[in-house]
Amino acid sequence: MARQLAAKAIRRLLLVSIHVLGAVAFAGAGAGRRSAVRPSEITQQVPAVFVFGDSTMDVGNNNYLSGEIVPRADKPYYGVDYPTSRPTGRFSNGYNVADFIAKALGFNESPPAYLSLAPRSNSLVVAAVSRGVSYASAGAGILDSTYAGENITLSKQVRYFESTMAHVEARHGSRATSKFLSRSLFLFGIGSNDLFTYAEDQSGINDVATLYASLISNYSAAITDLYKGGARKFAIINMGPLGCVPVVRLLSGTGGCDDDLNQLAIGLDDAIKPMLTGLTSRLHGLVYSLGNFYDQAMDNFAHPMAFADTHPRYPWYQINIPSITS
Repeated sequence: MARQLAAKAIRRLLLVSIHVLGAVAFAGAGAGRRSAVRPSEITQQVPAVFVFGDSTMDVGNNNYLSGEIVPRADKPYYGVDYPTSRPTGRFSNGYNVADFIAKALGFNESPPAYLSLAPRSNSLVVAAVSRGVSYASAGAGILDSTYAGENITLSKQVRYFESTMAHVEARHGSRATSKFLSRSLFLFGIGSNDLFTYAEDQSGINDVATLYASLISNYSAAITDLYKGGARKFAIINMGPLGCVPVVRLLSGTGGCDDDLNQLAIGLDDAIKPMLTGLTSRLHGLVYSLGNFYDQAMDNFAHPMAFADTHPRYPWYQINIPSITS
């Protein structure tokens, strides 16, 4: 039991640590500029944002999941720096990566969590057509087997999107819905938990090449299913330096990064690039922007003072906004 509790505690720390790493990387990307741009000063560049991913993106879905082992961000001091100073379901003291990107696009914050809306189809439709919906879930992976039973898997996130669009289409018609989706942004931030699971227990997949192949197959299938449903514009955030997340460094004994975990992340990043290239060649009209989480984080670590700023900016500079909003 003690070992299970320890493993559970470490897993929760990993969820927070991944977000901390993302916040550092993306907040730092905007430093060094003299004037902050506020969402109210930005023309809304897409009609809606649909978010898929893990704890870096989750804005409350896990709070609606049952089960003792489900990670939830519903305790102090989550949300202490959020405008309400209360926990919101974000694995963060304030805004998360999805919020910052939504701000870059002219929204006030990330779209709301699907499970906060799903019981009321009217609320779901209104949110979907005005801001979008977040299906992201802390602990989720590209593979359904990753932390099974503790999150909304990526494949289920896609099914929830399809259910959402069925309500939208019933209300607004297929032609208007298709046009709306073709102009909306589909944001992904996922994969870290799959790599942590592999590093923790390799009894299921012994060959890292087999792991990457499975991840790319599932990732490609999710994007393809969304494309078939009308999605055309995608923003993908790649893996960060997982070996440098705070809990990993804490457990290392030396305070240093785990090079093996970092190499595991680099390998998946290298596999994601040709996957996206292949999808654009097969799926007419699909466009994407790839956010370089890994290099941005490492640049921040190597040159911290270059990103020091008492007025942090919104972290959209690593996502090529014009390429996916034009």
